[in-house]
Amino acid sequence: MTPRDASEQEPNRNRWSDLDRPPLHAGALRRGLVREGTLWSSVDVVQRTGSTNSDLVARAAAGEAAEGAVLVAEEQTAGRGRLDRQWSAPARSGLFFSVLLTPREVPVDRWGWLPLLTGVAVATGLSRAAGVDTALKWPNDVLVTVGGDERKAGGILAEGAGEGGVVVGVGINVSLRADELPVPTAGSLALAGAVSTDRDPLLRGMLRALEEWYGRWRAAGGDAGACGLQETYAAGCATLGRTVRAELPGDRALVGEAVAVDGDGRLVLATAAGVQEPVGAGDIVHLRPAV
Repeated sequence: MTPRDASEQEPNRNRWSDLDRPPLHAGALRRGLVREGTLWSSVDVVQRTGSTNSDLVARAAAGEAAEGAVLVAEEQTAGRGRLDRQWSAPARSGLFFSVLLTPREVPVDRWGWLPLLTGVAVATGLSRAAGVDTALKWPNDVLVTVGGDERKAGGILAEGAGEGGVVVGVGINVSLRADELPVPTAGSLALAGAVSTDRDPLLRGMLRALEEWYGRWRAAGGDAGACGLQETYAAGCATLGRTVRAELPGDRALVGEAVAVDGDGRLVLATAAGVQEPVGAGDIVHLRPAV
């Protein structure tokens, strides 16, 4: 059975009755995004699913999704972050979506920039549409400021989708209240003082920024330096300039000042031994401030 659009389904018990959290308008999103000459080929909004990433990967594998397909869920029951960490939030309290990209003209060894590119697009779109200051924690977290503290309000996860395809998933806490936070160190756009928590323009803003950056990166053959992506990411990366502890597989750790993001999207740490060590997102179990 194919799920109907969330905006077309009947309310489902009390979790759908919060008037501060209206449903997304799937038809309006399609009209605003799916047009000839744009990246976005389809926009589907489902009321509830396990993971938009898993669903879109399956659609791509079955040949049921083209590049630019967007899948949005009003509620995720099995959302995932890096290393299969769980991501959950109340229904309609956030934006949980995945996109299918097929950058076949870009060398595969440059595809590692896609999560970082998406981070730049998400930060750009939210700054414009929500009026909040955002920052990026390498490699895949979106930060906002709540009460003077940096807090994680979102995350990004990229997964392979067969030959030539990547599904990039985004989860953003939009209207989460303090008593709904999964951990005290989490945040949301509402808690950060967003001028708007209307999810339709927020989603359109992020997707339009993603289309812009993806087009620039693809036109440059995936060269993050040539298209300005590397510089822009570094300018918005809260990790740079801080001393961090990179926890690696096998109970290994590397401590150093984060001094750069290199041309491959790796974080470069300057250690006390005077050596600059690059670490890739796939090598990191945790990245924390050094004590």
